[in-house]
Amino acid sequence: MDNLRFDFVTNSIVEDVTSIDSKQFRVNVLGSKNLTFQRFSVKASGHSLNTDGIHIGRSEGINIINSNIVTGDDCISIGQGSKQVRITNVRCGHGHGISVGSLGKYEKEEPVSGIYVKNCTIYDTDNSVRIKTWPALYGGIASNIHFEDIVMQNVSNPIIIDQMYCPWNLCNRKKPSKVQISDVSFKNIQGSSRTPTAVQITCSSSVPCKDIVLSNVNLKYTGSKGSAKSVCTNVKPRIIGKLIPGGC
Repeated sequence: MDNLRFDFVTNSIVEDVTSIDSKQFRVNVLGSKNLTFQRFSVKASGHSLNTDGIHIGRSEGINIINSNIVTGDDCISIGQGSKQVRITNVRCGHGHGISVGSLGKYEKEEPVSGIYVKNCTIYDTDNSVRIKTWPALYGGIASNIHFEDIVMQNVSNPIIIDQMYCPWNLCNRKKPSKVQISDVSFKNIQGSSRTPTAVQITCSSSVPCKDIVLSNVNLKYTGSKGSAKSVCTNVKPRIIGKLIPGGC
């Protein structure tokens, strides 16, 4: 079960709370508005599955600030119907990083918009900042999503948009995602990658990503399997300043 649930909570602040070793999601936020988590701490094994630190769904005006999240799944996951979510000064360790999605798995999902992730440090994670949608299934919209001033330390897949998200192969990879992703920026991103593909933007062939910006990205591969690279599919991002590694 979840450690803490915040269902239909309005105009509230949660501060100076520590959650340790939850069985599933640490915190689940549903149908809430103007809710702030401040100095919130999550501690768990990096090998604990389905233990998202904070999951947000169908909520608006959610703030997560000055917090430390160590978990085995997404540090913060942002699901359908989430609007105006601000994540600032968060340290995210182990697990899968900060994710928007997965989206497009269910019919009539509400749009995701107004997501701002700023001044965060992400370390020893399998992913870092990620947007993920299922192929083949249902439509949806994810827009106005911005990652800025992010430091990455020893992460895999530092920057990733994955519109072929298909865990355990329980989907049809032969048909593209129907979720439209647009107005997404990655700005002032620096640090180290455990994998050669430091930037991977895999968009849908039926609804290609629109208005994707990579600005001042400097990511270095720390392994021995060649040099770092960026891979972009079904998208031509706008490059501002430097993009290291290049390729998109």
